[in-house]
Amino acid sequence: MTLLIFIAFVGLLTGCFLLLKLSPSDFYKTVCKWLVYRIKPVFNRKKPIAHRIQEIKAPKKPKGIRKTVGDAKEVLALTGKIGKFGRLCATSFLLFVVGVFVSILMGNPFMIPVAAVGMALLPFWYVIFSSHSYQKQMSGELETTLSIITTSYLRNESILLAVEENLDYINPPVKDVFRAFLAESKLISVNVKQALEAMKPKLNSEVFHEWVDAVIACQEDRTLKSTLTPIIAKLSDMRVVSAELDYMMYDPLKEFITMVLLLVSNIPLIYFLNWDWFGILVGTGFGKAILAICTFVTFVSLAAVMRLTKPVEYRR
Repeated sequence: MTLLIFIAFVGLLTGCFLLLKLSPSDFYKTVCKWLVYRIKPVFNRKKPIAHRIQEIKAPKKPKGIRKTVGDAKEVLALTGKIGKFGRLCATSFLLFVVGVFVSILMGNPFMIPVAAVGMALLPFWYVIFSSHSYQKQMSGELETTLSIITTSYLRNESILLAVEENLDYINPPVKDVFRAFLAESKLISVNVKQALEAMKPKLNSEVFHEWVDAVIACQEDRTLKSTLTPIIAKLSDMRVVSAELDYMMYDPLKEFITMVLLLVSNIPLIYFLNWDWFGILVGTGFGKAILAICTFVTFVSLAAVMRLTKPVEYRR
C-alpha cells in the first residue's frame, strides 16, 4: 500500500510539472535562488547589541549540524563558490525528502528522523571532504609563490617589484590575491601596509598570515628580511609531515568503509541464512529500532571520520 501511495505521489508531481510546463531543472534553479534570497538575511541579520557583547565576552563555538553547515559554507567562500550554497541547501532538502520516503517505504518510523537528517547532511560532508585536496593544492602553490617572491624581495627590497616580476609564474587561486594587491597598491592607494593587510583574509593559511605580518614589519625595518625565509620553511615542513602521515590519516576512512560494508552485507546475508531472523529484523518494532540505531551510528561515525581526515595545518 505504501508503495502505491508513493507511486501516486510521483505521478502527481509529474502531472503538476506537465500542466505548468515546468522542467525539473528550472524548478531546481528557482528553489536554489529562493533559498539564497531567504538564507542571506538570516546570516546577515543584525543581532541585539547586548547579544553581540555577550558573544564577544564568551564566544560559543557552533556544534553539531550548525558547525557542519558553517564549515561547508566557509569552504565554498574560500574556494570562490559561495553562490552554490543555495544549490547545496536545495540538494540537502531533496535528500531529506528522499530519506523520509525511503523510511516510509520500509515501514520503519524509527528510521525517519535518522535517515532524513543523515541524508540531508551528506552534501555538506561531501563539500568538506572535497576541500582537503584543495587545501593541499593551495598549500603547495603558496609555498612556491612565497619562495619566488621572497627571493626577489631579498634582492630588490621592493615588495611591489617582487610581486610584479613573478606574477606570471603564479597560479590561481594565489595569483588572484597578489594581482589584487598590485591593483590596490598602484591604482587605489599608495599605502603598501594597508594593501598587505588586506591580503590576509583572502587566504586561510596561518603561515601566509605570518609571512604578510613579517613583510609589513620589513617596510619599517629592512633588516628583518631574514625572518621571511624561516617562515616559508614551515610550509616545506608541513608538506613533508603531510606526506609521511597521509597514509595514517586515511586509515580511519578505510576502516569506516570496511565496517559499513560488513554491516550492510549482513542484512542480505541474514535473508539467505535464516528467513525468520530477517522477518524479526524488518517486521518487528525491536528489529526496526535496531536498524535505526545502526544507521544513526553509521552517520555519527561518518561525521567523526570527516574530522579525523583533515590535512596537516600549521597553527600559531
